[in-house]
Amino acid sequence: MDIQFFMPMIPPTVTQQQHRVGKGKNGKPVFYDSPELLDAKAKLAAHLAKHIPEQPFTDAVQLVVKWCFPVSGKHSDGEYKTTKPDTDNLQKALKDIMTKLHFWKDDALVASEVVEKFWADVPGIWIGIKEIGQ
Repeated sequence: MDIQFFMPMIPPTVTQQQHRVGKGKNGKPVFYDSPELLDAKAKLAAHLAKHIPEQPFTDAVQLVVKWCFPVSGKHSDGEYKTTKPDTDNLQKALKDIMTKLHFWKDDALVASEVVEKFWADVPGIWIGIKEIGQ
């Protein structure tokens, strides 16, 4: 089973790395998501929910994600985006949400990952998941 889909949207720029820290019981630090991060996760979940596979992947997969950010300034469609947010920070929340939505049994099954960021006339996130076996 392989799936591919495009989610037309303006990709969130807030990332999992932007946790907030507060004081919990006994003064111990407690990490929590900012309202902006919660909104970004909800937006991603709403778009991803339309593409949940009938059965979750249960074997090794390759995940390909192309983050397409709206063209701004002197950038042009298809040009690589070399500014923040970093790809690894973008991927963390995306994969966590995909796990919660049962795209796969566990995100540890992602054995191969290709992640790219572009400036694009049509913003969104393109995702491909391909079974690669053991």
